[in-house]
Amino acid sequence: MKTLPKERRYETLSFLPPLSDQQIVRQIDYMLAQGFIPAIEFEEDPTPDCHHWTLWKLPLFDARTSNDVLAEVRECRQEYSNCYIRVIGFDNIKQCQTVSFIVYKPGTGTMRY
Repeated sequence: MKTLPKERRYETLSFLPPLSDQQIVRQIDYMLAQGFIPAIEFEEDPTPDCHHWTLWKLPLFDARTSNDVLAEVRECRQEYSNCYIRVIGFDNIKQCQTVSFIVYKPGTGTMRY
């Protein structure tokens, strides 16, 4: 078992090593296959007591592929490069957010989406 370096943990999947680009695409594909509505949120300093992230545009109701979602992530990252960015998925049947994971952390040196 690999011990991860000490860093702040945020939410689902944050206890795993950072997702590769291919793994991010697979997570988004799964979300779309389940019928969840994707959206992108950003926050400059997400602390555990901060449960409100800013929504980037409207949820992507017409997104059909992971490329549609990743294009919005890239656009958000260009405008808010100093913020954490996450992809979330809404279940329109349960009327709640069911999936969320961080796709970009500022200052990590990784040029993901």
